[in-house]
Amino acid sequence: MFETIFNRLIGHEGGYSNNPADPGGETNWGISKRSYPNVNIKKLTREGARVIYKKDFWDRISAGKLPDSVAYQVFDFAVNSGIETAIRYLQRAIGVADDGHWGPTSYAAMAKISESDVLMLLNAERLDFMTRLKNWPNASRGWARRIAQNLRYAAKDTL
Repeated sequence: MFETIFNRLIGHEGGYSNNPADPGGETNWGISKRSYPNVNIKKLTREGARVIYKKDFWDRISAGKLPDSVAYQVFDFAVNSGIETAIRYLQRAIGVADDGHWGPTSYAAMAKISESDVLMLLNAERLDFMTRLKNWPNASRGWARRIAQNLRYAAKDTL
């Protein structure tokens, strides 16, 4: 499932960019120099980005243990805003303490909520979070479009 979800994600992430308004700075495939100072960002390949996303995001959020639709949404949120942030806002969406550590209590709470409700609540939390970011005035159009596309995926994933 990771390959399908990675292909969706990479559709949100562009090629090489070094926009001074982007807090991530130099970026390629969504991988930033700020987060990966030892990676040659300009020469980073799609495959190189895939390896980073699998190891440093997908595996760290234990996405393979989540329903596929939720795994995609949390993975995309983690890539865009950080792993702990994505988990905390998923926890808020399902009504448990938002400590940033996904464990048995979080799994149990999520199991009591319909998958489609989890997806809608998570995207609502995500949008609310993003509107409070300092960079919202510069990046809001792209972020809002990303979340809109994720809502489309959520609807398709729960048919």
